[in-house]
Amino acid sequence: MFVAVEMVDTVRIPPWNFQRQFNEAIAEELNKKLANKVVYQVGLCICLYDITKLEDSYIFPGDGASHTKVHFRYVVFHPFLDEILVGKIKYCSQEGVHVSLGFFDDIVIPPESLQQPAKFDEAEQVWVWEYETDEGAHDLYMDQGEDIRFRITDEVFLDTSPTGPSAAATNTPAAPGAEEGGQKKEAPYTLLEDPPS
Repeated sequence: MFVAVEMVDTVRIPPWNFQRQFNEAIAEELNKKLANKVVYQVGLCICLYDITKLEDSYIFPGDGASHTKVHFRYVVFHPFLDEILVGKIKYCSQEGVHVSLGFFDDIVIPPESLQQPAKFDEAEQVWVWEYETDEGAHDLYMDQGEDIRFRITDEVFLDTSPTGPSAAATNTPAAPGAEEGGQKKEAPYTLLEDPPS
């Protein structure tokens, strides 16, 4: 579920942090930059594990800060395929069951991956597993807040880098507080699951 990923970055330490221990200042800047961010094709960054190498620092003309190339390992949430995790049901919709791990909420169990036969109850807004026994069928509800075990079957990384203004955005000014272009904000990292068999 968690892995240590080797990374390299150039870290800028502003002059007002020169009085601090150099490694502490670098660790703080790396955590400010990466913690709780999704790195494309890597996963959700959690925290700095350790610094493996510091190269020479440079001060560029017109900038009083030091710039240091740093080799480090970072703890990243990136579950492997077929790993079984336990989470809580956040909510249910026609798209499937949305699950949260507490620190990561972009987990979806699509309807075709639920225990079958399953149906969506519009009135209750929950998925129902129609469990067959010798005594007849029993409806087992997937209620919000309940624990659920699931298997990772796929992961989707979405590049959410800025793309620049579109032709429609240049012709029509956006209303204050409205999302740009009326587009829904997409999650940069989503996990797709099956319930374990």
